[in-house]
Amino acid sequence: MVKYQDAVLDRTFAALADPTRRALLAQLEADKALSVSELAEPFEMSLPAILKHLNVLSDAGLITRQKTGRTVTCRLTAEPMEHAMDWLNHYQRFWTEQLDQMAAFVEDDACPPKQPSQPSQASPSNVVSVPHRKKSTPPEPTPKKS
Repeated sequence: MVKYQDAVLDRTFAALADPTRRALLAQLEADKALSVSELAEPFEMSLPAILKHLNVLSDAGLITRQKTGRTVTCRLTAEPMEHAMDWLNHYQRFWTEQLDQMAAFVEDDACPPKQPSQPSQASPSNVVSVPHRKKSTPPEPTPKKS
């Protein structure tokens, strides 16, 4: 078994694993460049928590930050995601082949479904009678003694 180890790829997938970080990236995709406070606005979490998420994204190379005065602006960087897509596309061939084989197996009519047998009218041995019971109410729980 081949072990694929790439620190950039590991950081990319780790960063993308969190829904908050994916939402931050989606904001940056739509608006190209946003300040940290603009990025934090839709989230119900503290600014320090958003900064921790932005640090993870920055460490993974998914965003760049630029400070102008007191404002820090973030921008999306696509290169690490392209690297991740290349890795996924490499294995897509395997998944596609496996899914095609499974679809062919499921669609194969080599084993048609069995037709249900119809009970004979003359044979009373095929008839099963189930007695009707009255529903009983469950007993009430007894209180625990302390």
